[in-house]
Amino acid sequence: MAVENKRPLAKDALAFAQMRGEAADDVVAAVVDGQLKDWRDPIPEGASVRLVHLNDPEALQVLRHTAAHLLAQAALRLFPGTKLGTGPATQEGFYYDMAFETPLTQADLPALEAEMQHIVTERLPIDRREVSREEALELFAQQPFKCEIISGLPEGARITVYTQGGFTDLCAGPHVQHTGQVGALRLLSLAGAYWRGKAGNPMLTRVYGTAFADETALARHLEMTEEAKRRDHRVLGRELKLFTFVDEAPGMPIFLPNGMALRNTLESFWREEHRLAGYQEIRTPMMMNRSLWERSGHWDHYKDNMYFTDVEGVPYAVKPMNCPGAILAYQSESHSYRDLPLRYAELGLVHRFELSGTLHGLLRVRAFTQDDAHLFVTPDQMEAELARVLELVDHIYRVFGFPYRVELSTRPQDAMGSEELWERAEAALKQVLEERAVPYTLNPGEGAFYGPKIDFHIQDALGRFWQCGTVQLDFQMPEKFAIEYIGEDNQPHRPIVIHRAIFGSIERFIAILTEQYVGAFPLWLAPVQVKVLPIASAHEAYARHVAQYFVEHGLRAVADLRDGKIGQKIRQAELEKVPYMAVVGNKELDSQSVAVRKRGVGDVGPQPYRAFTEELLDEIRRQRQRREAK
Repeated sequence: MAVENKRPLAKDALAFAQMRGEAADDVVAAVVDGQLKDWRDPIPEGASVRLVHLNDPEALQVLRHTAAHLLAQAALRLFPGTKLGTGPATQEGFYYDMAFETPLTQADLPALEAEMQHIVTERLPIDRREVSREEALELFAQQPFKCEIISGLPEGARITVYTQGGFTDLCAGPHVQHTGQVGALRLLSLAGAYWRGKAGNPMLTRVYGTAFADETALARHLEMTEEAKRRDHRVLGRELKLFTFVDEAPGMPIFLPNGMALRNTLESFWREEHRLAGYQEIRTPMMMNRSLWERSGHWDHYKDNMYFTDVEGVPYAVKPMNCPGAILAYQSESHSYRDLPLRYAELGLVHRFELSGTLHGLLRVRAFTQDDAHLFVTPDQMEAELARVLELVDHIYRVFGFPYRVELSTRPQDAMGSEELWERAEAALKQVLEERAVPYTLNPGEGAFYGPKIDFHIQDALGRFWQCGTVQLDFQMPEKFAIEYIGEDNQPHRPIVIHRAIFGSIERFIAILTEQYVGAFPLWLAPVQVKVLPIASAHEAYARHVAQYFVEHGLRAVADLRDGKIGQKIRQAELEKVPYMAVVGNKELDSQSVAVRKRGVGDVGPQPYRAFTEELLDEIRRQRQRREAK
């Protein structure tokens, strides 16, 4: 609702609701000019206002933030002397980092949760007030972590505290009206966390929980959480022998043979799709002179996330991104307008420093391979090439059955270049999205430092969204590196660069695929497509022969020659989620056949092994034909 009055309409969202004749009992916040605000904030004149009620999606963040305060209050009631760190809401719930005089264990969580439930039943009003730095330091004199936060605030910073019952916490909000609005909550687990995420700081106990407006929503979430555990790629990766991590290289995965088979299949598919789309593949150095990164702008914007070394006294940096290397490839020869658009694609290994506490399997790593591409285009080609990129992204996501949503991210605060160039770039991205009728949401201020971008968030089987693909329009780096092409007028001109990734990173995409399929990959992706199982040692030579025939005809096949009963071998292949098994015994040896078992189906009968080979190859071909038809 647009508010046109020149005077403030209401002192807060509750008064605003009453003015509109609406019930205010379940109001927990307000969206004012697109920003989520505490319900206690005054409604400014001329603002666009939407009240947030308990059942609205935005309410979860507010409710969970309040639940974190309930956790801290309960901890102080049960464990006096607890030192409080910070307790934010998260996408899945909330957590609070605390230092306990006696170490907290999982066995303590039921009592802590019960005390939180008691605070809910107390329906304690939650009040907010603004305090001076001196007042805040006095209020939290017994809380050293809070005092550290307060002392680090800039001069003149607004400091607010929230009080419920006898408990007061330092917080910017927002929070619900009273503790009774936290309808359902559950404490989930414990973990260690360095204070402020920095090694060397005190290790605190992080207590994780989640909260919802009602028990039904909580039960549904817990059910989804259990399903997510069943799909956890870290567990499946270990069970299926896809990858491993070692202490000697934290955050840097080691791909095992099965994982490499999956990865190579993905990369081969990627290469073929890009070849058909007119891309040329390049490879750029993993480490380059520091001066290059200073020139590109990465040094000023990204040096805290980079790795460095010296070579013969010269400073070098391990690349966190592939972009400057692609620019150097372009500069290796002169270009005319007839060469453009020039599409360079690269599967480039990059390294980025991530705090150890944030590492999470293949989803958050320090070394990963970006499926990058850099398109060098003339201004007249820009929109057509952007449209081609959108088509390729859509095609590849459809191959894997992923629906997706799109965000347009605009100029950030640390942007390079003039506002005029940014406006031009943003307008171009908007135009190509709107001309192709692609629904999108605006993400203000979240563009890359060198240009606006379109981000693609794919949705998995559990309804979770993962940001993978991105398309970034760059007018800045061509200026920084003074790259040129000779135009039709025989004069030098500046190309525009389109940065683009689709998988985002091979590692992250493998994690998402593993969880999507629960490790039961379709035939074309499966690390082992068929496993040959001899019934007895007398059948091993035939099993080797059949497996070798499969391999020679393009299938990923192995023979299980271990000692053991056939039932055990079948069970093992089922645990490994192999799509097909070929059992061989006396009858199969005599008839040059295999007894076929299909994953999820069981015994499907005997077939000549040569005919079975053609059947599998045909199934893979049909899958590819379906992919190409989409």
